[in-house]
Amino acid sequence: MDLNNKTALVTGGSRGIGKATVLELAKKGCNVAFFYHSKKEEAKKVEKEAERYGVKVRGYQVDVSDFDAVKTVYQQLKKDFGSIDILVNNAGIISKTYSIFQIPEEEWDTIINVNLKGTFNVTRIVVQDMKEKNKGSIVNVASIAGKMGGNVGVHYAASKAGIIGMTFSLARELAQYNITVNAVAPGPVDTDMMKDVSTERLKIILSGIPLKRMATPEEVAKTIVFLAENDYITGEVVDINGGSYMD
Repeated sequence: MDLNNKTALVTGGSRGIGKATVLELAKKGCNVAFFYHSKKEEAKKVEKEAERYGVKVRGYQVDVSDFDAVKTVYQQLKKDFGSIDILVNNAGIISKTYSIFQIPEEEWDTIINVNLKGTFNVTRIVVQDMKEKNKGSIVNVASIAGKMGGNVGVHYAASKAGIIGMTFSLARELAQYNITVNAVAPGPVDTDMMKDVSTERLKIILSGIPLKRMATPEEVAKTIVFLAENDYITGEVVDINGGSYMD
């Protein structure tokens, strides 16, 4: 798919991987709408930065776990941009509690609702337009935790494993409409989410990475855009983890 003059929607686009993806798509000449949850000032900065590439960019505040809210915002988005060619499901949150003996039910529900249900909510709305156009690309942001677990909490790992399963299932179902569905599964990424990680924990994390560093958001974004551009890759999960998981 030639991204020039296409339109993309990126969820969780105000920072980290989402922000990097918005900018990478804009560089390719793609108009970009993005969802963000609460950081309005950061979203405005992303808009201005991406608009430098001569494309249309706008952020929309919404909670992706709320289907009705997503549907309402998407109706406005369509008035502003028209139909979507590319969907990047990136919105997600990390766990605060890691042990099964300590995870409260409320935290389980929040992680699953944002990470997994949020991906489902946005996809089932956008895919209707893609079906009508008989063309589209969906890229989901999973995690290494969805493949091998880790010290991230069973709820986070379950949400990301669910995204991987969703990717495989959708790739089979939507192929008849020329819609590709893929995922990326990053290991640790150098984003704001990692700032709260202690120095001791960070050393443990890096010790398990052969390249001995975290990925940058830009490295993940480039892979996401590569998948969006390629019309013959579908049902794939691309590992971006410095060699941490080799299968």
